[in-house]
Amino acid sequence: MSTWLPSAPRSALVARQQLYRHIREYFHARSVLEVETPLLSQAPVADPNIIPIQAGQRWLHTSPEYAMKRLLCAGYGDIYQICKVFREGEAGKRHNPEFTMLEWYRVGWTHRQLMDEVAELLQLLLAARFSELPCLHLTYAQALQQYAQLDVHHCSDDAIAQRGQQLANADLELDRDGWLDVIMSHQVEPALPHNALVFIDQFPASQAALAKLANNEQGVLIAQRFEVFFNGMELANGYQELTNAEQQLQRFQHELQGTERPHDAHLIAALEHGLPDCAGVALGLDRVLLHLLDAQNIAQVLSFDWQRA
Repeated sequence: MSTWLPSAPRSALVARQQLYRHIREYFHARSVLEVETPLLSQAPVADPNIIPIQAGQRWLHTSPEYAMKRLLCAGYGDIYQICKVFREGEAGKRHNPEFTMLEWYRVGWTHRQLMDEVAELLQLLLAARFSELPCLHLTYAQALQQYAQLDVHHCSDDAIAQRGQQLANADLELDRDGWLDVIMSHQVEPALPHNALVFIDQFPASQAALAKLANNEQGVLIAQRFEVFFNGMELANGYQELTNAEQQLQRFQHELQGTERPHDAHLIAALEHGLPDCAGVALGLDRVLLHLLDAQNIAQVLSFDWQRA
């Protein structure tokens, strides 16, 4: 087939248009402000698991998170954004290095309240194909125990590495969290119930990213963070947002060790001014469309996938 041709049928673009309209109507009805922030920034993401793409003297953003938090610090209130984001990586059935994200923040909310809204919005967006979409809530420890028979808060690094190596069929020389990611992607995610929104929260404290830390009911320090899975695929990642500038700077410095990437000084300055208590979430819209249209490959919902771009 000629590579000039689109990878998605016209019907998929109509479905995308309808998806965006539903999202905008949903947030308009709730007085959440739609915003735009720059795609290019002076500093890239600090997350060691995400590889940013450099463009000249700037970096293409992997998420609008840092810039949107600056708006929150400036007092703009509840905000959302639909935008293109960019992450280095192989293109595949589920991945495209350029993809579309919906990100939103709720001031004064807990991440548990935000989980309820994520469920409500996803049920609305997927209603044309799934008239009923039940929700299941598990902690990270429950998910690892139930689907991988691992006591994540108490088992040794060696036990986790051994399981990860068995699943990957290789020694990838990863740390504890790296092997836990392998176990999640290879064993837990494929085993999660189908045709249900599965919310997993209370991640290990070492996987907090930009989330606050807290003690759970058993006194274990965990990250106030959640992910949403649907039919074996991650759709969303949300946090009770870290508001402490000093702690955020320490995390940046830790995560950027061994790299030449600068940290985002604008975000630190904004946090020093003051980020209100809030919860935020990022949702992959191409994957939502993939499920809505029962597509087998993400290229089927993109005008031009990575190979045709």
